[in-house]
Amino acid sequence: MLHQIKWLWDNMDPKDHVRHVIALVICVFTSALLLVNPAITQRIVDDVLIAGNTEPLLRLLAIMLVCRLGREALRYYMVITMERDSQNMVFNLRRKLFSKLQYTDMSFFDQHRTGDIMTRMSADLDWCRHFVSSIDFRIVDAICIFLFACIYLLSVNWKLTILLIVVTPVLLVITKIYSKHIRPRFMFMRDKLSEMNTAAQENIAGNRVVRAFAREEYEKERFQQRNEAFRESHLRINKLWLSFYPFIEILSNAIQLINVFVGGLFIIWGELTPGELAVFTSLSWALSNPMREMGTLLNDLQRFSTSASKVMEMYFNNPRIVDAPDAVEHGRMEGRIEFRNVSFKFNSEKVIDDVSFTVEPGQTVAVMGPTGSGKTTLINLLARFYDASEGEVLVDGCNVKKWKLQQLRGGIGTATQDVFLFSDTVEGNVAFGNQDLSLDEVKDFTYRAAAGSFVEKLSEGYDTIIGERGVGLSGGQRQRIALARAIAVKPSILVMDDTTSAVDSETEQFIQQQLRELPFNCTKFIVAQRISSMRDADLILVLKDGKIAERGTHEELVKNRGYYYQTYALQNGMSEEAM
Repeated sequence: MLHQIKWLWDNMDPKDHVRHVIALVICVFTSALLLVNPAITQRIVDDVLIAGNTEPLLRLLAIMLVCRLGREALRYYMVITMERDSQNMVFNLRRKLFSKLQYTDMSFFDQHRTGDIMTRMSADLDWCRHFVSSIDFRIVDAICIFLFACIYLLSVNWKLTILLIVVTPVLLVITKIYSKHIRPRFMFMRDKLSEMNTAAQENIAGNRVVRAFAREEYEKERFQQRNEAFRESHLRINKLWLSFYPFIEILSNAIQLINVFVGGLFIIWGELTPGELAVFTSLSWALSNPMREMGTLLNDLQRFSTSASKVMEMYFNNPRIVDAPDAVEHGRMEGRIEFRNVSFKFNSEKVIDDVSFTVEPGQTVAVMGPTGSGKTTLINLLARFYDASEGEVLVDGCNVKKWKLQQLRGGIGTATQDVFLFSDTVEGNVAFGNQDLSLDEVKDFTYRAAAGSFVEKLSEGYDTIIGERGVGLSGGQRQRIALARAIAVKPSILVMDDTTSAVDSETEQFIQQQLRELPFNCTKFIVAQRISSMRDADLILVLKDGKIAERGTHEELVKNRGYYYQTYALQNGMSEEAM
């Protein structure tokens, strides 16, 4: 846990370090101030009430009032300071985590669900903030109050003090046992929270699918199960705490009983004055209350530790796909692509197996094949979303691992079948990759993607806000806006992964014509199943089980009478005899 606390400290601003230390010093000082009133109470009982001397009474009461007001004022400043430091710290952490997510490998998102990542960015981070704002000063407060009270009471009557604190070792044993059992339960509860958040996130993101298949009741039941599991994990923790709480409460109350019984005997025996007993009565809570706080503090510490470990896992997750130390600075990308004996494994399963081909600048390469044959993986390797397990992927004759990532990906425009549009205007979505575009340029690229006609019919034209993920648009409309976004960066390599699968044949022909007439030189990498999308390509590759089963032009592959020809025949309604 100490390394987690140090991590939080390292993520605080230097000025907050100073303020936080001052706040903790104030915590120690105000804990010491608690001894003033019991000390004055002793004088009031012995020197005023017992002695019958009222002269110092007003002065003593004034000192008590000033100390009380001063302590509360200092505590108010301390709490405000702690809260400000915690908010600054979590602000820094949230900014760093979000920045890290921008450069995190795709494999991280493959392995972690969105709901889990959001839990780390929200609930887990809030427990980190809670430690800085509350838990640390409560620990300091409990320790200081207990120690100061023990020291002062020992100076008053060491025998009675020893009797009062003799229960402390027993409490420490109970606390140790409780701590051992509580941590795994907090880990389990946190996992259940993540599962519940994931279920909610998936349902919200896929609400149209849920309604389309009339699965509302199923989704309600699925969420209910996760909600129930989260509740049960909470109850398990509470039950464990309640099984230990009576022992802590009995030990705390034992201090009160010892104080009353033994303190009374000491007065009878002449070893204690009534004023001194009043001091023990006033400070007995200072011995018992930290014991009561111990369980709550342990709960909070374990929750903090569990949450901090999850946040730190993401914080210290260093991407493997980064700029190489000897990465080369390039000018504008020419667009020459070469796959040289490339293989790729995903979770020990070979997805791409010994693939080699070359595409010259300005040419078009098309890739087709059965589902799962590795088509999209080729795109991911080209843009270095993943690195090849074997072989080399070269752009302009340079291994992509020697390119600076920003330059490599900045030279590639990508439009996929699974379109993601932001909650922004049409203009904002099209100009997402090139913020310097003028409205006229945005309109030009939108027109080339066959999107201009329907965009101009929207309620506010290019200023129309598109809903999350393009809600409100048809599949073909979303694909066309995504294509406009891809060509708007004026890429040297344009990647289209089934980009026109949801548009009609006439629109597809128009788009292909516009792509041939782009005002900049561009190598096109097309992944498709429609023969019409790829028949004019300079090179067509047919993948099967991660390997290139066929390659050539449209005419060559039709003559081969393989998978490509069969697909061509089916899409053109040719008879089985002709096939």
